[in-house]
Amino acid sequence: MMKAELSTNLESLLASAQKQERRIIGLMSGTSLDGLDIALCRISGSGGDTKVAVERFTTVSYSDEIKNAIRAVFAKEQVDFQYLTLLNAWIGRLHGQMVADSLKEWGIEADEVDCIASHGQTVMHAPKSLHKPHPFPEGGFPNGTLQIGDGDHVAVTSSIITLSDFRQKHVAAGGEGAPLAVYGDYFMFSARTENRIMLNLGGIANFTYLPASLDASAVFTTDTGPGNTMLDAYARRMYGKAFDTNGSIALAGRFSEHLLRALKDHPFFDAPFPKTTGPELFNMAYLDQVAQEHRVFLSAMPAEDVMATLVRFSAETVTDAIKRSFPKGENFTVYMSGGGAHNPALVAALKEYLPTMRFSTTDELNIPGDAKEAVLFAVLANETLVGGRTKFGGREGVPTISMGKISFPE
Repeated sequence: MMKAELSTNLESLLASAQKQERRIIGLMSGTSLDGLDIALCRISGSGGDTKVAVERFTTVSYSDEIKNAIRAVFAKEQVDFQYLTLLNAWIGRLHGQMVADSLKEWGIEADEVDCIASHGQTVMHAPKSLHKPHPFPEGGFPNGTLQIGDGDHVAVTSSIITLSDFRQKHVAAGGEGAPLAVYGDYFMFSARTENRIMLNLGGIANFTYLPASLDASAVFTTDTGPGNTMLDAYARRMYGKAFDTNGSIALAGRFSEHLLRALKDHPFFDAPFPKTTGPELFNMAYLDQVAQEHRVFLSAMPAEDVMATLVRFSAETVTDAIKRSFPKGENFTVYMSGGGAHNPALVAALKEYLPTMRFSTTDELNIPGDAKEAVLFAVLANETLVGGRTKFGGREGVPTISMGKISFPE
């Protein structure tokens, strides 16, 4: 009986897995909807021996039309189902074309890249803690999350094998689908020289604790609450701007202690770790509801004071989570990434609340802060191809799994 031969697609995948070094493109589009981050990485090894070099990086900005197309379904309870279905394919093709255009600009052929790691565009994050009661099924639904930008469309449009939909396996294994940074952070940034906190100040803020012991079972990660999502939304509402450039609006204001305490009066902040959240909770509707319930008259407050308060809200909830997680007096180096690392008002507040900790960015560790999330997914794809042997202790929120569904271009 003749032995079956591998398909050409599987042969290509196997060849990539057997290389000493792989070229993997990581893609990330966050809740800020700024655009698509594209990081071309050279990666060798796996697990704790992973070595990453960022060869090229760019952010392809979203036009207003693209942002509005996504916002039509983003974190909405009710959407046009046909529109969502069409958008899923369209975003996949859009991202695939952005990769193809970037490679052309860099003078790199598609067949020189082993695979793409595509995060997709989150449109709904629904951990069980945020579910409304449902009569069916008994016991309610499990955690859920949804990213659009289908991997098959990315693969066909770019002509490159694509791994996508990373968060679903995390949910299937009992996690909440986030934060996934714990895996890449451990593989890329752990060091015996110091205890580290990898603080991502994206739309939602989260951090990963990396002990100097390098013990994977001691690694800790959680969302803390809003990062930039409410800051950006308020900048759009009041100033018609995508974000508060250089934190200038917040720096011109004075925060309201009353509004700050009211914003923090939510069960999420007292819930046990690890936990996740999203713009589905922390948005302008939340600000308006809090203001109404606590008799805060936003219309009577200078807009810069509201922005200053929202900055303090993000900074305090980050620092509260860090202080709750570790013994008093224990110090770390905090390595920041994400858009909030560029906001002087937010960074200054964090340093004020955590005066004994050293602050830096992941640029110091040779991974540009703006590229870090895209690089993370390239590392997750690499781990799926050649790793998967690091054990994280089977703890809640950190299942030991490989992630990413594989789409072939042919």
